[in-house]
Amino acid sequence: MFRALRNRSVKDPLERVSGQTPPSHTSDPEGPRHPTSVEGPGGEAPSETLRTNMVSNLSALQNTKDVADSMPSPTLSVPQEAESSPSDLECVSETQEAQAADRSPILGDLPGPLTRFPTSIGAEGSSASGTVTPEDFDPESDFVPIEPRSFEEAKLTETEVEGLILKFLLARGEATGRQIADQLKLPFILIERLLRTMKNDQLVAHRGAAPMNDYVFQLTEMGRERARRLVAHCSYFGAAPVALTDYVRAVHLQSLTRRVPSKEALEAAFADLVMGQGLLDRLGPAVCSGRGLFLYGAPGNGKTSIAERVTRAFGPTIWIPRALGVDGEIIRLFDPVIHEEVPLEEAPGLYDGRPIDRRWVRIRRPTIIAGGELTMASLEVTLASTGICEAPLQLKANCGTLVIDDFGRQRIPVAELLNRWIVPLEKRVDFLSLPNGKKITVPFDQLIIFSTNLEPRQLVDEAFLRRIPYKIEVPDPTEDDFRVLFRRVAGQLGLTCSDEAVEYLLEKHYRQTGRPMRFCHPRDLLLQVRNYCLYHALPLEVKPEYLDVAVATYFSVV
Repeated sequence: MFRALRNRSVKDPLERVSGQTPPSHTSDPEGPRHPTSVEGPGGEAPSETLRTNMVSNLSALQNTKDVADSMPSPTLSVPQEAESSPSDLECVSETQEAQAADRSPILGDLPGPLTRFPTSIGAEGSSASGTVTPEDFDPESDFVPIEPRSFEEAKLTETEVEGLILKFLLARGEATGRQIADQLKLPFILIERLLRTMKNDQLVAHRGAAPMNDYVFQLTEMGRERARRLVAHCSYFGAAPVALTDYVRAVHLQSLTRRVPSKEALEAAFADLVMGQGLLDRLGPAVCSGRGLFLYGAPGNGKTSIAERVTRAFGPTIWIPRALGVDGEIIRLFDPVIHEEVPLEEAPGLYDGRPIDRRWVRIRRPTIIAGGELTMASLEVTLASTGICEAPLQLKANCGTLVIDDFGRQRIPVAELLNRWIVPLEKRVDFLSLPNGKKITVPFDQLIIFSTNLEPRQLVDEAFLRRIPYKIEVPDPTEDDFRVLFRRVAGQLGLTCSDEAVEYLLEKHYRQTGRPMRFCHPRDLLLQVRNYCLYHALPLEVKPEYLDVAVATYFSVV
């Protein structure tokens, strides 16, 4: 306001109040400059008191103007033709600066929709202000997706977002603008502008008003017809898809190969398992490689349990998109069946100002196990009857672990499965075919573990074994391992167990019979003892006669 006053000439107080030209000024032949005059009752001139008060107010404004003139102000370069109204341009510039400051109070003006924090978890970040750290957003990750400020920044077109809105309203019937923004996981300011355009195009109409300067929207007949045509092609109307390039960059920043788990982290990951130090020392380098490995040995020795815990050593969480968008095709990536969502902690206060891109979801590092049900279709992009594409298993397992359990017993030939993965294991990228015929290149960034009770040489040839650098045998437990595990499982099941009962089991049912011990035996036998006690209403304790009953049932055909 002060700059606006500075660029105006302050006219005579009497002229501004009454609209009459003072005698000392040249009168305007076309009439007074200000047609609206302030007059007293009956049309007479204003009273002397009113005139004095107005003159005093105008003098105060003149003094304020003088103070403003003495204050320094930022300069603004404008084209020659715009110099006639510099005050307006200065006001606009101030408004834009204020909006930019409010838009990103923590990160400032970010260059793109994704940002990378220091690669060391918990390390202090650095920025121009020195206040940006991973803890501001996600203390467990050094990658955070940042909310887009435009459709171009989100790598989306207005047509794509418009189609999602139309399909959502067709299924929902009506929704407020904020409900639509929450469904598509996009900022409300972007959705509100697009809804205004859609209303002008007569695709949506206002059903009523909603709180916070919002409206309830519903489809018009034209919008309903367009939505039906879109649903016939693809019925998806969830979160707006993320561009493939952004996903590739995110996988690179969260890759297993960028992390080297320490010996302490590996020991913590396997703390709930009983295993020898020698096996742990062989597993450590294989896990740090971030590549593939064979786990082989007798059934029941915990190969699957080991594979499930390997992922824990690489950090707890990662960010993945809910869906990917590739040339008009939508590939659903987030799978609630195999992905465990880990929401961010609630922000203090009523308003969450963290600019997180809600099209992404934070999950626990995935561990996907595929057994005998694995088929070749599970490794390719599949198109459902709804027109929605489903991501293959290896894409869902990126930045995590993919376990091929009971390798060699799948419904597909071993040679066919291995030939499918020879190039991805070597190049760390995979090639997928979309329903429209286009081939895309995606990251192949997971630790693949082949778990089998067969000898690896019986399954694969030398060319494939070369691409799986680590082959680790999981041995049978020793008697000391068996005793420790037996007591631990008994305590977890609430059973009272004596050393005499464990020694009785080892002597009678293992040494005398020559039966090999397995890591799964303590759990399986003690479960039968517990069920026997519960059925007969007996105290929960381990006795030799209870063990005889359990062994007779468990090893009846072995």
